[in-house]
Amino acid sequence: MASKALITGGAGFIGSHLAESLLEDGWEVWALDDLSTGSEANVAPFAERPEFHLVVESVLSPSVVSELVHKCDVVYHLAAVVGVQLIVEQPGHTLLTNVQGTENLLEYCAAFGKRVLVASSSEVYGDHPEEALLREDARRIYGPTTARRWAYADSKAIDEFLALAWHEERDLECVIARLFNTVGPRQSGQYGMVVPRFVQAALAGRPLEVHGDGTQTRCFCHVSDTVAALRGLMEAPETTGDLYNVGSQERIAISDLAERVRAKVGSRSEITFVPYEQVYPHGAMEEMFHREPSLEKIGAAIGWSPARTLDEILEDVVLYERQRVEAAA
Repeated sequence: MASKALITGGAGFIGSHLAESLLEDGWEVWALDDLSTGSEANVAPFAERPEFHLVVESVLSPSVVSELVHKCDVVYHLAAVVGVQLIVEQPGHTLLTNVQGTENLLEYCAAFGKRVLVASSSEVYGDHPEEALLREDARRIYGPTTARRWAYADSKAIDEFLALAWHEERDLECVIARLFNTVGPRQSGQYGMVVPRFVQAALAGRPLEVHGDGTQTRCFCHVSDTVAALRGLMEAPETTGDLYNVGSQERIAISDLAERVRAKVGSRSEITFVPYEQVYPHGAMEEMFHREPSLEKIGAAIGWSPARTLDEILEDVVLYERQRVEAAA
């Protein structure tokens, strides 16, 4: 028998891929999205399917959230303000959406007895300068409140605290996924996401703009692998009340990523280096130097590990962006 899932942020980059995966397996899906960073284009490939429902509303609306949680069997909570640029420009909006939206959702999941997966972020670890794997029980290292980037990290940490508190106090069935740099087709470069930003620049012959000196490292996980992890964590009852890293361990410096993208595209675009204070004025931005997840815990729990390499990820994004450019021509 088909089951019913609610995905908040369901017209977003990850949410739309999750919706597509569930639909392919016979689920009925409700996608709640205010389209602030998501878009109808993301769900266009399956928007006409009768088992898919796009609800254009905010996770801050209690009546809408209540109705949707009540009619669904499980809830994937992905709605959040995303992208460093947007977070730095609108810290108040970030805090309100990420904290109050999650509080709304958890309240109704607890009231109606619905299992929920809360998508968190590797940002909660803060600034770990050493090149070491980040385990789920690692200490968090944060900068001052005057650096606006930390608003997002704090908001996601509060989301985790709320979910775990509801689990302890109200027997809420929840699991938390800390996502590390998910990338792939449909991701927008508009709010600072580095892979689509580099690919779009390389295709257009524009300079690839590296913020800082480019020595900061990241691990990029294909969205199809992230979706498999989210579904695995949701479907395994033994993950309840716990949190898990979801990401890749193929680490690369951002300057090397720019070179790799330029080679994949076959572009002669220049690579330029721009100081953070020129991109994010008034000390609003502090860089996180290294972020690589320990995957031991999720591997032991559900047997998950990422299948796609960085080269495969970049090939997928380049193909998607080329097709997008050709369609717009």
